Amino acid sequence: MNFKNTVLVAIAAIFMISCAETKKEEMKALKYVDEPHSYAQPNEAVITHLNLDIDVNFDKEVISGTASYDITNNNEATEIILDAKNLVIENVQADGKDTKFSLGTYNESLGQSLNITIAKDTKKITVFYQTTDKTEAVQWLNPQQTQDKTQPFLFTQGQAILTRTWIPIQDSPQIRITYDATVRVPKELMAVMSAENPKVKSENGEYHFKMAQKIPPYLMALAVGDIAYKAVSNRTGIYAENSMVDVVHEEFSEMEKMVVEAEKLYGKYAWDQFDVIVLPPSFPFGGMENPRLTFATPTLIAGDKSLTSVIAHELAHSWSGNLVTNATWDDFWLNEGFTVYFENRIMEALYGKERADMLGLIARQDLDEEVEGFKDAPENTHLKLDLSKRNPDDGMTSIAYDKGFMFLKTLEGIAGRENFDVFLKNYFQGHAFSTMTTEKFIKYLNENLLEKHNLSFNTDEWVYNPGVPSNAFEIKSDKFENVSNTLKSIVETNKVDASVVKDWTTQEWVYFIRNFPEDITPAQMAIIDNAFDLTNSTNSHKAMVWYEQAIIHNYKGNNVDTKIEEFLIRVGRRWYVSTLYKAFAKAGKTDEGLAIYKKARANYHSVTMNTVDETLGYKE
Repeated sequence: MNFKNTVLVAIAAIFMISCAETKKEEMKALKYVDEPHSYAQPNEAVITHLNLDIDVNFDKEVISGTASYDITNNNEATEIILDAKNLVIENVQADGKDTKFSLGTYNESLGQSLNITIAKDTKKITVFYQTTDKTEAVQWLNPQQTQDKTQPFLFTQGQAILTRTWIPIQDSPQIRITYDATVRVPKELMAVMSAENPKVKSENGEYHFKMAQKIPPYLMALAVGDIAYKAVSNRTGIYAENSMVDVVHEEFSEMEKMVVEAEKLYGKYAWDQFDVIVLPPSFPFGGMENPRLTFATPTLIAGDKSLTSVIAHELAHSWSGNLVTNATWDDFWLNEGFTVYFENRIMEALYGKERADMLGLIARQDLDEEVEGFKDAPENTHLKLDLSKRNPDDGMTSIAYDKGFMFLKTLEGIAGRENFDVFLKNYFQGHAFSTMTTEKFIKYLNENLLEKHNLSFNTDEWVYNPGVPSNAFEIKSDKFENVSNTLKSIVETNKVDASVVKDWTTQEWVYFIRNFPEDITPAQMAIIDNAFDLTNSTNSHKAMVWYEQAIIHNYKGNNVDTKIEEFLIRVGRRWYVSTLYKAFAKAGKTDEGLAIYKKARANYHSVTMNTVDETLGYKE
């Protein structure tokens, strides 16, 4: 080899080494951060699109079929890792041919890694699987557990890390995918998903779905039941069991108005359709923001639209959470704090500042109670959490919601609403269909709001320190002042003027009941109950806070114990039932709570069970 060729070979070798080093540096700069709640290694190989093909068997209570993924190999990886928990993995293929796979060590919270062998050029993997009786995301309901009591029902709940219990998947919020699905169900039933949905039942029970926008796996959702659809507008509508369709439609008749007001604030709704399905009472949350199809509890149906702030909340998630998503569950406040703030702005636009202020003050009261409850573990009151060795459900407290809300409300007060709205709109639109860490948000906040307008703000104290900083925005409400004066008068005189409360909203009633003095007597509660019949309230929120006070203050009038038991057996909303079981524990009545829980537990979703088990120290 002559000198010239030697030089060329050397240059080529240097170039190849340089390229390899550049690739390593690029790998370091990839967008996926370390995720303690997923086994996936997306910087190595990541899923990009799911084609789901499943059968829903109510007789066996099993979902079975295939999950096929388009994948991207980011680093010449020889395996791709999915998350799976309590699933039967029957076979795996890579580009249509059987491939090796293995399941890792089982973890009670995280499940197992599903390690799949791939080649450097593998484009698709297919997992053949079925669920088991330990699948936590899915609740199978018999007809008696539904409203109409004629057909069975099924729904899933994936947040935070339960999607892996009904689909083998890379179950991290920072991984976004599109999906198609084919779902076969009994022909008497309809299937709906967080995707483009049918409006009528198919003749053969087969349904096809498409989600064209990229979503994180926790927003994958399926419901199957004897349901019907009724439009509110050309882009909003409701699903419910047949006997409830008209009632639900009336209750949620202002959905289109909510979307319009939300778009005025922070930009175009990105998901085309905003529908709501009201599920059976066991659904564990007020609502779940599954894109295009919010899942909701029937406890929102009050008859006067007074609890529809939950619908505003789930709509707001279409921007904060679904459009810009917390990268890890340590950053959960970026989803929920922003959403509570946005919800409050929607409610103000539709119903006025007084209504919004009342909601804000209730949120502040919830926050103060949560901070007090964590006085022995103040680190749980940070906005940015460290959940690396914990279940992410542990971070789903009022801190993320209400301290996050107060953080943003305080920022609004310092920056001015006009500047703050411009900032938030740019934030949502500039980071659409992406994920966000707390640190990345703080950098964006500094550059695009605080430094831009020469503002000073104690961001680190809010985010990384316990409790609520002293500069928190103070929310006032004249209506709540009147409520406080009414309560004071009743307690002092043992007399009730019923005319004072005839126009009260649900928020005023909740504030009234929650602020009973600690030394209120059963006799005084009887006077209040006889005047307002709170024991028999059909408004679930009023009933819940009244039952809480009855338990704590040992009120026994109007057959309230029976009403509490009926409520706990009928309702599965975690916030409501956990509040009442906590009241039993606080009042030294754990045995009474356990006696009811043993009757009610089978009606609850696993999410609710896990919380109440811990509260009451229950073990099967």
